[in-house]
Amino acid sequence: MKLYGSKTSPYVRKVRVQALEGGYWDKLEFVELSTTPIDPAAAIANPIKKVPTLELDDGSILYDSPVVCEYLDATIGGGAFPASGDARWTALGLQALGDGLLDAALLARYETSLRPAEFLWSDWERAQMSKVDGALVELDSQASIFGERVDIGTITAACALGYLDFRYADKDWRGAYPSAASWYAAFSARPSMMETVPPA
Repeated sequence: MKLYGSKTSPYVRKVRVQALEGGYWDKLEFVELSTTPIDPAAAIANPIKKVPTLELDDGSILYDSPVVCEYLDATIGGGAFPASGDARWTALGLQALGDGLLDAALLARYETSLRPAEFLWSDWERAQMSKVDGALVELDSQASIFGERVDIGTITAACALGYLDFRYADKDWRGAYPSAASWYAAFSARPSMMETVPPA
């Protein structure tokens, strides 16, 4: 199987962390490419040009991160997705929260890094960052019960916080959300997280 993506994408990082935690990263051929919303890489073989994209051995294509992650867990294993019950819904809910934080943070970044200066929309950026802060409030309220869980929820939350460090280094989220910061300090020390830190 081929995994198409960028090492700077937090969504691709989710897949990489999950595969490393599950012990099957070596089963994937990683095809690194450069892509942006206004200049998508031609090599991305899916209609919406999003990464991560997973090409199966039969040529079938899966995208994006929730689908790719669950497919890998269902077909190879690793236990990132609890099978049923409260544990499953808890993990999926946390994944949605982390993805929502990422979606908003990325939209805010695109507004300032890709849009021409004369067309910048400060209200849009402010609204997206308010969603980031809302997600952080919720993460902070939950972090004390994460413990040593390693599932799709905690993986996504960690990749989301890592993205804030990567693209919003001047945002003091640790000072405002100490419970999330304490949990992240431990989780980010895992080998899977250390190996997938985005390049400077």
